[in-house]
Amino acid sequence: MEFQERIRRKKGKEKIVMLTAYDYQVAKILDEISIDLILVGDSLGMVVQGHSNTKSVTMMDMIYHVKAVARGAKNTPIIGDMPMNSCNTIKDGLKNAKRFIEAGAHGVKIEGNRPQVVRAIMEAGIPVMGHVGMLPQVAEIYRVKGKRPEEAEEIFRDALDLDKLGVFSMVLECIPKSLAKKITENVKAPTIGIGAGKYCDGQVLVINDMLGLDEHFKPKYVKRYATLNKVIKDAVARFVEEVSAGKYPDEEHTYH
Repeated sequence: MEFQERIRRKKGKEKIVMLTAYDYQVAKILDEISIDLILVGDSLGMVVQGHSNTKSVTMMDMIYHVKAVARGAKNTPIIGDMPMNSCNTIKDGLKNAKRFIEAGAHGVKIEGNRPQVVRAIMEAGIPVMGHVGMLPQVAEIYRVKGKRPEEAEEIFRDALDLDKLGVFSMVLECIPKSLAKKITENVKAPTIGIGAGKYCDGQVLVINDMLGLDEHFKPKYVKRYATLNKVIKDAVARFVEEVSAGKYPDEEHTYH
């Protein structure tokens, strides 16, 4: 069974778990845990490259990281995030989606409602994940979308349009849980929430956020399952102390 069919069959039955990964080692760990999907997100622009948003991420950046993740994840489907300006035309979208597959991805995610591009990519046999709600690639500021009735209606229509096209799933980002519930109940595609509440068919988080690598970045929807920032700082401090005191390397860690 194709992976997208396995994801579709979980709708309303089992929760879908997706996490981001950007490198070999993290991908290998996630692959051993057996989550449903790994997203190589353009969020790497922020958590890997140190930019304030995702707008400057290029296809070259994305392909580099997809290849690294594909070396680590041998059993988990990998979704490549189409970065800003990678699918402004049907020709570009199709070309870049194929580049993702060649790099080791199994499907692509596209922000917003781009019906012609989505259709062309799917007709080429490449699975597409939709993405509605707050769209980082075009947002001026990151905020909850869909609180205003007209904004909520536009997001709902976009979700319906993408569902009719046949996306195998769709991300709902930073929208009220009531809107996420309405979308989830009215589309055939499983919904995967990030800041969209409990009624979605699954959830995704940026792995750096849920592991607490940045002590200063914590949106309301992020739950920290670890505080690796402190763990890393403590380990480095111990290393500095032992090197400075001549305690490392000791005999145990020396070749003879």
